[in-house]
Amino acid sequence: MFDWITHFLESGGALAIAALMFLENVFPPIPSELIMPLAGFNAARDGTPLWQAILAGGLGSLAGAYFWYLIGLAFGPIRMRMLVVRYGRWMTINLAELDQAEAWFQRHGAAIVFFGRFIPTIRTLISIPAGIERMPVVPFLIFTGLGSFIWSGALALAGYLLEDRYEQVEDWINPVSTAVVVGIIAIYIYRVIRWKPDA
Repeated sequence: MFDWITHFLESGGALAIAALMFLENVFPPIPSELIMPLAGFNAARDGTPLWQAILAGGLGSLAGAYFWYLIGLAFGPIRMRMLVVRYGRWMTINLAELDQAEAWFQRHGAAIVFFGRFIPTIRTLISIPAGIERMPVVPFLIFTGLGSFIWSGALALAGYLLEDRYEQVEDWINPVSTAVVVGIIAIYIYRVIRWKPDA
C-alpha cells in the first residue's frame, strides 16, 4: 500500500494529493494520516514541493468538507433524517450520531467546525449539521479551511522531516499502511452489518 500511494502521489503530483484528500473526507478509503505524511516524504525526495503538497491537501480536504456542508444545506433537518433512515446503513451513520453531531454544532458552533478537522470521523460528520443549521458559508469555509490546512500541513511536515530516516521506516510503514486501509474497510463492513437506525 505504501508503494502504491507513493507511486500515485509521484505520478499525479498535487492533483493526486487533492483527489485523495477529497475522497478521504467523502468516503475514506485511505486516511489523511497516511496521505499527507507520504506527500511530505515525496516532497523531501524532490517530488511535489512541500508548499504545493500542503496547499493541495488542504484544498482537497476543504472540498470534501464543503461537499457534506452542501448535502446538509440542501436536505435540511427533516429530509436529512429521512435520508439517514433510508440510507444510513451505507453511510454508516444513524439518527443518534446525527443528533450528537448537531448537538455539538449547536453547543460549540464555529469552534467545533475548526477543531473537528483534527478528529477522525468528526471532521466529516460536523460539516453536515453546519449545513443543516445554515451556518453562513464564508465562516464555514474559513474555519474549516484553517483546520484543514493546519492538519494537512502538520502531517506533510512530519513526513518531510522524517525523510532522512526513510530507510528505517520504509520496511514497517508499508505493512502498517496496508493494515490501516484493510482495517478501515473492515470497520466499514462491520458498521454496515451492525447498523441500527436508533443505536
